[in-house]
Amino acid sequence: MITIKSSREIELMKEACKVAFLAHKAVEEAIRPGMTTYELDMIAEEAIRKNGGIPAEKGYPSGIQGVPNYPASTCISINDEVIHGIPSKTRVIKDGDIVSVDLVALKNGFNGDMARTYLVGNVSPEAKRLVEVTKQAFFEGIKYAKKGNRIGDISHAIGEYVKSQGYSVVREFQGHGIGKEMHEDPGIPNYGKAGRGPRLEPGMTLAVEPMVIEGKPDIWELEDGWTITTQDGSLAAHYENTILITEKEPKILTIL
Repeated sequence: MITIKSSREIELMKEACKVAFLAHKAVEEAIRPGMTTYELDMIAEEAIRKNGGIPAEKGYPSGIQGVPNYPASTCISINDEVIHGIPSKTRVIKDGDIVSVDLVALKNGFNGDMARTYLVGNVSPEAKRLVEVTKQAFFEGIKYAKKGNRIGDISHAIGEYVKSQGYSVVREFQGHGIGKEMHEDPGIPNYGKAGRGPRLEPGMTLAVEPMVIEGKPDIWELEDGWTITTQDGSLAAHYENTILITEKEPKILTIL
């Protein structure tokens, strides 16, 4: 069921989204070659808690028998890892890596969801372009995040833009509604046909998140039950914001 947020609920969501933004700011300032993904995760968790939030991903249920609940505060995915990489004390970030950090802050009973792919040190021109296209795919999509349009209009715009740039989108994972729950209806694929899906209404809050692969769209799930990588070893990038559908243009809640 799609939830329409009241004015009061939207104000509470803005607070959660602000916490997510501040955590990413801390990550951006700290990330460097030589640090572990565990250290980066701790920096993000500290920022979330310092600003009155709770890291909602920590302990998130896998829903799969035999797969433990998510053990960290962020998902940190490097290079060919698409999403859901688990921070580790032994995984060292290297010069030239692209590092995707996805985090969700819970505050006042509402969630704010945000992801970025960071360029660490001397990154190749090809990797930079992938990250730039992934970011732009988000903005191409939300051009259609307007009252009266449909979810499929966002999905179509993202998918067509990514394809026009010579890249692939992940088909098995998608954006989503967000509010009191981290994942709510509707699902928001990064491909599809325009004019399909639920109609957009003011008060809807959505997490729009292009996940873009440099090569073929095929993916693997690692044995940890969480980490998703590209099958062909090509690079992947991720860009996400929580947005609000309004009477006019969409509002990005995770950009201050």
